[in-house]
Amino acid sequence: MVNQTSSPQLQRQIGVKGAVLMGLGSIVGTGVFVSIGIAAGIAGSGVILAVAIAALIATANGLNSAQLASSHPVSGGTYEYGYKYLNPWLGFTAGWMFLVAKTASAATAALGFAGYLTNALGVDPRWKVAIALLAVITLICIVWGGIQKSNLVNIAIVSLALFSLIFFILAALPKIAAQGVQNFSPFWLDLPSLLQATALMFVAYTGYGRIATLGEEVKEPRKTIPQAMIIAMLLTMGLYMGVAIAAIGAVGAVKLAQGVGTGAAPLEVVARSFGIPGSSQIVALGAMLAMIGVVLNLILGLSRVVLAMARRGDLPRLFAKLNPQGTNPTAAVLLVGGAIASLVLIGNVKTTWSFSAFSVLIYYGITNLAALQLPTSDRLYPKWLAILGLLACFFLAFWVEQQIWLTGVALILAGLIWHSYRRFPSR
Repeated sequence: MVNQTSSPQLQRQIGVKGAVLMGLGSIVGTGVFVSIGIAAGIAGSGVILAVAIAALIATANGLNSAQLASSHPVSGGTYEYGYKYLNPWLGFTAGWMFLVAKTASAATAALGFAGYLTNALGVDPRWKVAIALLAVITLICIVWGGIQKSNLVNIAIVSLALFSLIFFILAALPKIAAQGVQNFSPFWLDLPSLLQATALMFVAYTGYGRIATLGEEVKEPRKTIPQAMIIAMLLTMGLYMGVAIAAIGAVGAVKLAQGVGTGAAPLEVVARSFGIPGSSQIVALGAMLAMIGVVLNLILGLSRVVLAMARRGDLPRLFAKLNPQGTNPTAAVLLVGGAIASLVLIGNVKTTWSFSAFSVLIYYGITNLAALQLPTSDRLYPKWLAILGLLACFFLAFWVEQQIWLTGVALILAGLIWHSYRRFPSR
């Protein structure tokens, strides 16, 4: 077993408020501004039910992540929990799937940002990929400055994004009142479509894992991490349900889904129908800032997992190096930024988001498996919560499109082969 203290440790600088804001910055973004439109195209008005079911599953996973992070507060999340409570194979698989899932999520967020921007400015959508790449490069430069500077940017982004979503819900009320309940019927199409939509919407909540990956950088982790996780999840659930009901009630599922195809900006398309001057611009601005916040926080979280994997020898030791101040794993940040930029080139938000869904469900399945192994003295919540999360994650993972999960399984096998033959000594 590797002695984790042999490498330089990150400083503990973040309290409950900062951790909640980091969580909200990771959660509130692509899921509510883009993937809700993708899910509406699959399940129709049933996306509202998908949002609710996904919230329940995410809450179970969030609480299990919280008790793991509070009992083992180091950077790396389930990658570290897998090694400590399960075995190296599952630990590595968790880290590998986290990197794959969140890199795909970050690419989706960057493309979503570019989609809202091109829609708002009336720019040719063919510029979307180039704009997304420029955004990724800019955020790498911000993260390079360290976590304190990143936190200041994050607070501003989260505040404006939350304002735009609350505005969206309130602005939709007059139109919902005029439309009545007609846009909510039929409530959902069939069970398979509901399950696929739930899998996609589950990913919209999983930014809470960002809090767990900060285990080495928060003050009083056993107290701070669970509190921040629960607060962030409660706020997000209420917000997502409000947005889903407002969007479906105002224009219906078909028009909401069409917003994805016209530039990955479904809420902006809905806001145009409100008849309120400036409403679409407010929503577009909030969306762009929120998705920039998602990419920012994912670069931070991914780089910390790369750091943990390099410390253990699962990645080259180069990526375990910190800057002279001990506040940032600079080589890991560059690696993560490059990986996100490469996926941006796919240019299709449905593909990148679906791929993220499969990978992240496998990751959180392993999280729940690790939570089952916690000793009684470290357990904050009942064991059945981990069983519920485990079954739900592995069940939903295979309701995404077949070619997506087949590719995901192939990547898991490729990662395990790498793990077997890696030649990067951890000492």
